[in-house]
Amino acid sequence: MRRALIKYGTRFMLALLAFMARHPLLHGLSGRVSRYLASQAVQRKNLRPTTQLAELGRLWQRSFPSAQQVPIEGISGTTLIGQIHTRCPLRGSGDLQACQRMMEFDREVLRQVGGQFVVLQSQASPGVSHCRVAMRLAGQPMDDLPGIIAATQVE
Repeated sequence: MRRALIKYGTRFMLALLAFMARHPLLHGLSGRVSRYLASQAVQRKNLRPTTQLAELGRLWQRSFPSAQQVPIEGISGTTLIGQIHTRCPLRGSGDLQACQRMMEFDREVLRQVGGQFVVLQSQASPGVSHCRVAMRLAGQPMDDLPGIIAATQVE
C-alpha cells in the first residue's frame, strides 16, 4: 500500500509540476513549489551539507523515493554524473525550458547539501528515455559542462 501511494503520489506531483512548468502564468509558482518540496525532502530525510563529491551524489539519491530511479553513473575528476529514470511527463515534448524549471527540485536539494546541478540530457528531448545530470561541489566552475541550460533560457 505504501509503495503504491509513493508511486502514484510521485506521478501526480510530477504531472502537476510539468503543468505549471509549461504554462507561463505558473512559472514562478512552479519554482516555489519545487524549492519547497526540495526543502521538505532535505529536512525530512535529515540531509546535511557535505564537501565530498561521492557523498553529494548519495545525498541527492536519498532525496528521492527510490535510489534505483536515480543511479550514479560515475565520477570523473570534480564531476559526478547521475541519471534520472523516473518517467517524466515532459518525455519527448521538446520543451527543454519546462524541463529546466522542473529540475529546480534537484538544484535546490544540491544547493542545500553543498553542491551544484546541471542537466546534460533531458527526457524532454525526443528519443531520450532518461535524463543525464552532472553535479559538482559548490564553488566549482560549471561553465565547461555541456548542459542544456546553456541552450535554453529559464524564466
